[in-house]
Amino acid sequence: MARGDGKLTHEFQLGGDLGDDRAPQDACGVFGVWAPGEDVAKLTYFGLYALQHRGQESAGIAVSDGHHIVVYKDMGLVSQVFTEASLESLHGHLAIGHTRYSTTGSSCWDNAQPTFRSTANGHVALAHNGNLTNTAELADRVAALDGPGELPLGMPKLTRASSDTDLMTALIASHPDESMEVAAMKELPKLQGAYSLVFMDETTLYAARDPQGIRPLVLGRLERGWVVASETAALDIVGASYVREIEPGELVAIDEHGLRAHCFAKPEPKGCLFEFVYLARPDTTISDRSVQATRVEIGRRLADEHPVEADLVIPVPESGRYAAIGYAQQSGIPFAEGLVKNSYVGRTFIQPSQTIRQLGIRLKLNPLREVIADQRLVVVDDSIVRGNTQRALVRMLREAGAREVHVRISSPPVKWPCFYGIDFASRAELIANGLSVEEICRSIGADSLGYVSLDELIEATTLPKSSFCCACFDGVYPVPIPEPEVIGKHLLEGLEKRVTSASATGAADALERP
Repeated sequence: MARGDGKLTHEFQLGGDLGDDRAPQDACGVFGVWAPGEDVAKLTYFGLYALQHRGQESAGIAVSDGHHIVVYKDMGLVSQVFTEASLESLHGHLAIGHTRYSTTGSSCWDNAQPTFRSTANGHVALAHNGNLTNTAELADRVAALDGPGELPLGMPKLTRASSDTDLMTALIASHPDESMEVAAMKELPKLQGAYSLVFMDETTLYAARDPQGIRPLVLGRLERGWVVASETAALDIVGASYVREIEPGELVAIDEHGLRAHCFAKPEPKGCLFEFVYLARPDTTISDRSVQATRVEIGRRLADEHPVEADLVIPVPESGRYAAIGYAQQSGIPFAEGLVKNSYVGRTFIQPSQTIRQLGIRLKLNPLREVIADQRLVVVDDSIVRGNTQRALVRMLREAGAREVHVRISSPPVKWPCFYGIDFASRAELIANGLSVEEICRSIGADSLGYVSLDELIEATTLPKSSFCCACFDGVYPVPIPEPEVIGKHLLEGLEKRVTSASATGAADALERP
């Protein structure tokens, strides 16, 4: 069936930044709820609303009434995708939801989530936060399932979606004589990389986390049900009480019989350190540690490591706010709001003209001239990727009358790309990969530049270094990274083209044979 104007799928799927420096982006936010008697579609909507910062390209919700799964998804923000009418059409007692930032597969409707597949006994919908590293191997397995004809069990072929999420969905759905729970226990150990999953069949909500626990996933309790979400902030917004984290290497199943937990792999915790720096909401708790309190402490340590004589400490909103508060508290330099952020600027699919592109970050940030004129400023931000945003920011502050601009960064230099669900630039594009701190300072035009050290950053979390993935800072990847030719955002699209080309060549050869 064609997609049509609506975004409804009923057991079949029917229907940036200006400038060239991107902030680090997370893969996605996931949410799941099992709650008979509750309006699970609206609970999921508000849960996704709390997770909007984790993905702004597309959003979707899958709901089951015990007999049928309905998936509703589209490109855009949560508030753009869903209306009161669309949510009223989603009836059931369990649901999963997703907000997407693409790290495997293009940003397009076909790759929006939740994904959907048929099984021998029903259907499965799945939503994923993270990024797999053995995608090519999994694609080969799915291709073998596809074969020359139709997939067994009536499953649709993997012809449109080009994400690791759809591969996982296809593999979990490919066990004709086993329950979803048993199938997941067999397939999850074969996945490599970062994955925090929520998925469902007609009657049961499932949640799973990779053995390293790289991406966050938490469990909450409603009066009449359960909630699973990427962050505790999403539990708060729907009135769920925090129970615990989904453990690394754990599968949880929730249905009318209660909650069951299974360990499918030995846990080797390596949570993403960058969640504390930037990705998570400040009102979220990770490993029983407040993200807001951690960021303030990072700022204090940053002030001790890189003091400077200045008149004001100003944050780059919103990512630098709490570290700037900590820097001001520790240094004794007054804190001030020197930049105004346009809260209504999200991702846009409108391509800017060259003139607008040259305006750079002014679409999102504008200086308060009366605050910063003739002042020596400490400007606190979370990270520097390519350096273009900071360069434009420093120039803008000087044009607004700042006498000095001292940049302070609440993370160490980002020298390595992430393969576990953060869309950094490539290593060649990372400014800290090729330049020293002094050279970066000159490049962005600042009077001075200081990064918090990795040791001080980890100390601020109060958690042991052994529990973190710090790969973007130190290049130590806890899950092995394959060769460049079998990894990358558009890997599956390249594989599909090669398969299509090979099939066409084979067909031509057959026609030419006598």
